Amino acid sequence: MTNTPRLTSADLQEAAARNLTARDITAELATALPNLEGVWRILYAALADAPPLMAELSDERRAHADLLAAARATLTAAHDAEPDPLYYLRDELGARGQLPSAGGGRS
Repeated sequence: MTNTPRLTSADLQEAAARNLTARDITAELATALPNLEGVWRILYAALADAPPLMAELSDERRAHADLLAAARATLTAAHDAEPDPLYYLRDELGARGQLPSAGGGRS
């Protein structure tokens, strides 16, 4: 049995489409009920929060996938007795500026 984590996966495209629909509906309601200006301002602000959060989530998913691919490549390289199996992790972490300092070691 493999140790595969079960993560809930939100469909970001679908969420973005629902957010756009909600913005359109809110705009129509704001036109029809202008006396609720304060309410519409709060709703617009809440709806405006979603796109940057979705973009950040998408970036995090991509980063996770890249790190997972590097880890798998490292394990495969070690299994295949490649001379530098850690290259894949160093390359990925280096691209992110996350390599430990050269003088660092285990504490």
